[in-house]
Amino acid sequence: MSDTITLAAETRDRVGKGASRSLRREGRVPAVIYGAGQEPSSIHLEEKALVKALMTGHFFNSVVMLNGARTLPKDVAFDPVTDRPVHADFLRIGEHTAVHVNVPVVFTGEEESVGLKKGGVLNIVRHELELVADAAEIPSEITISLAGLDVGDSLHISAVTLPQGVSSAITDRDFTIATVVAPSALRSEGAGAEDDAAEGETPAA
Repeated sequence: MSDTITLAAETRDRVGKGASRSLRREGRVPAVIYGAGQEPSSIHLEEKALVKALMTGHFFNSVVMLNGARTLPKDVAFDPVTDRPVHADFLRIGEHTAVHVNVPVVFTGEEESVGLKKGGVLNIVRHELELVADAAEIPSEITISLAGLDVGDSLHISAVTLPQGVSSAITDRDFTIATVVAPSALRSEGAGAEDDAAEGETPAA
């Protein structure tokens, strides 16, 4: 489960471009908390603390406490030149609100994959999964085993066992997460078949 992140926030007395620039010069990042049927709240955060939280790698699928308010990060805008955060948006949520999050995928069992042992290559179609989870039980990552996969095999969402209470946000198709493809020297002439291209796959030689 993802850790809860706590950030100290202060209310913004003034809004607008001028006020935001002034805050950034002081090492603060303007932000907004919205949702849950309440009026949006204009706040500002310490830039260093926000950057540290961003560098955890699971900021966007973590609950962030802002002065007692339970939130989910929705967006962080960065300066195109300096790459410093310039604004952040947070969604108010309840303790057990069902939330949509993008959770990173971690692959295991490479040594048990027949195709990879043959020299095949893992083609990752989705590095993250769009999931629906209880705000108190957001997984930090989804571990998927590659054991038994051969060249030409595909791994679909239907083959993944998600944690209890967690479901895929995409329900209209059995999408591909990864495939084991043949290295270029082993690819057959039919590598460009339409069905395989649609799934991002390459058939076995």
